[in-house]
Amino acid sequence: MTSCRHCGAEIAGGEGAPAGFCCAGCEAAFHLVSGLGLARYYERRTLDPATRPLRPDAAGPPVDYARHAHMGEDGASVLHLMVEGLHCAACVWLIESVLATQPGVTSARVNMTTRRLVLTWRGGMEVADSLIAPVSQLGYRLMPFDPRLLDAESRQRERELLRALAVAGFAAGNVMLLSVSVWAGHFQGMGPATRDLLHWLSALIALPAIAYAGLPFFRSALTALKAGRTNMDVPISLAVVLASGMSLADTIGGREHAYFDSAVTLLFFLLIGRYLDQRARGKARSAAEHLLALGATAVTVIDSSGARHVVSPSQVALGSRVLIAAGERIAVDGRVVEGAGEVDASLINGESLPAAVAPGSPVFAGTLNLTAPLILEVSAVGESTLLAEIVRLVEVAEQGRARYVALADRVARWYAPTVHTLAALTFLGWLTVGSAPWRDALITAIAVLIVTCPCALGLAVPVVQVITSGRLLRRGILVKSGTALERLAAVDTVVFDKTGTLTEGRMTPVGLEAIAPEDVRLAASLAAASRHPLARALSAAVPGVAPAPGVREVAGRGLAQTIPAGEICLGGRDWCGDTSAPEDGRPEMWLARPGTAPVRFAFADHPRADAGEVIAALRERGHALEILSGDRPAAVAAVASAIGIDRWRADCTPAGKTARLADLAAAGHTVLMVGDGLNDAPALAAAHVSISPSSAADVAQTAADAVFQGDRLEPVGEILGMARRSQRVVYQNFALAFGYNVLTVPLAVAGWVTPLIAAVAMSASSVAVIANALRLNRGRAL
Repeated sequence: MTSCRHCGAEIAGGEGAPAGFCCAGCEAAFHLVSGLGLARYYERRTLDPATRPLRPDAAGPPVDYARHAHMGEDGASVLHLMVEGLHCAACVWLIESVLATQPGVTSARVNMTTRRLVLTWRGGMEVADSLIAPVSQLGYRLMPFDPRLLDAESRQRERELLRALAVAGFAAGNVMLLSVSVWAGHFQGMGPATRDLLHWLSALIALPAIAYAGLPFFRSALTALKAGRTNMDVPISLAVVLASGMSLADTIGGREHAYFDSAVTLLFFLLIGRYLDQRARGKARSAAEHLLALGATAVTVIDSSGARHVVSPSQVALGSRVLIAAGERIAVDGRVVEGAGEVDASLINGESLPAAVAPGSPVFAGTLNLTAPLILEVSAVGESTLLAEIVRLVEVAEQGRARYVALADRVARWYAPTVHTLAALTFLGWLTVGSAPWRDALITAIAVLIVTCPCALGLAVPVVQVITSGRLLRRGILVKSGTALERLAAVDTVVFDKTGTLTEGRMTPVGLEAIAPEDVRLAASLAAASRHPLARALSAAVPGVAPAPGVREVAGRGLAQTIPAGEICLGGRDWCGDTSAPEDGRPEMWLARPGTAPVRFAFADHPRADAGEVIAALRERGHALEILSGDRPAAVAAVASAIGIDRWRADCTPAGKTARLADLAAAGHTVLMVGDGLNDAPALAAAHVSISPSSAADVAQTAADAVFQGDRLEPVGEILGMARRSQRVVYQNFALAFGYNVLTVPLAVAGWVTPLIAAVAMSASSVAVIANALRLNRGRAL
């Protein structure tokens, strides 16, 4: 497989890619570095009839982009589009650079993961078509943004491979049965007429199957050849077409041998590897899309007359007053002007405890209002909110990770030119030096092509990924990314979030046995009337207690019940507690009733049961360990001390976590991030590899490369151990594949291997690779 002249990535022969480059972006970057200049390159690309456009159908059906633009909060026009044809970071650079040269454009940002283009310009929306035209002329296809189309291409590709695999498997089984009959008849006096009939039956089955099942390889090879280059599918297609063509010619001529079984069996094994690889490389929907969904809530705006109007967040003006009902997710950034209560601020600090808000307190899009209605004065909407900033952090991190090149891709770069050269030399050698007839020389060259077909090489990585992922799945660990195992094997530093990751993520009351039972039951009956996390934890700890009647919630303070003797309160220290009592840093609630001293209920988020054991095991393996948490320093220090981690940081924002990971990467560390909160999503995407518990927020699970179930931390150690084992097996599989070629290629070049024997040997090497990978189902993860 040839490499791109700019970025070095393998060139797969994709439609529209310029010769010598994986994409238009790399070609532009190469010429820019060479001194051509972007303007000169763009002028040549769009005006030269030989190169305009890169794809004749790039523009697709006419689209009125102006209809899909809208006015931004600052009066600028904004357009969201999805870009087809992105290959690498150079494509992103080229599109953004070309758009930046257009008059009036103030911002052009492309996310490679979601393929989303956000274009902002000064001026009317009617100029959208002229602004987009240069990108279309470069060969990229743009359409109104639709997240549902993001993975449609990969799903279609997977279905196509599965159908081709089924057809090839059916044909291979039937043709092999007919071949067995021919082999048996050869030793039992079968007549030529019967043999020819069996060959024709084989041709009738094999040729249509080869024409259909070989389409994924033929299309790729033809596209590469049209562009004046080769890829891995060119020698594969040559072997299949030549073997089938020679077999058909021999069948027409009534000759003794035909190799339909070799061609169709070759395709069958190649398609197994291709399909497994496609499944292993399947990507989950971008975490940025899940984050964006948090801001899609309708907003209730209060106008100057006091009337209420429900509008979308993009239509809210700065300075407007909006009503946030209890239980509603906040869709804008703002400041509380009326009301008091508590909001779930886990997006900001990752902690399960809500944050109290009162007039003057800032609140942010994506957080959840828990207790009482609030009226906000809007300070930011849309792309200016904190939620949008977190989205940008995730997008940048995902885009950086997309540049990762898998081991199998790196190994495959040299394959095609080597095989082509070897087969050509074999043909010429037998034709000239060996004085063999051209037909015999061609059959020998076909045998070389079949022997060197990369079935074992193509299976070396996917079969290990599938088997390892299957074992981990049975253990409650879902591996989502095709390159996750390879990246996990290289990890030397493990960074943990605290709440919900090292800890159980839920508050439980402690020391209830030291409190009078009647006080416990009374507090639990009051707590049953509230949705506050601490109240719910207290109520759950005392099952069977009925909710107290007449309980009301005092916004920002707690719960109250009026009785003849006075008022019973359950809430914070400042409202109904003993302010002179010492504090130990734990979350707390106080029960106060007339005539008795206040009673303190303390809560703790306990570490996972096996956290200390897992941390010790990871340290013994040589991993550096660290905690990055948004919680208070005292809480983080207590957990770190309990489980044995020396390095920790508290009060970390999402940006702070990603910055710390960047510092570790710059220092040469390969980092695994383990986190569960909304605020961990950017860090999970930015890390070299990431894991999230199944109890995590949807955004965190999407950003992570693997998700584990259960209340224990053991899966973190297990997936790291299995990743190292799988890496060793991958290297063993490569050794088997190369060793097979070292043994069989000389025999094929010497003419001692027919295409049939070559197909059998190729199949045997594939079976050996699969058998070696199956060992991963046994033994312990090391």
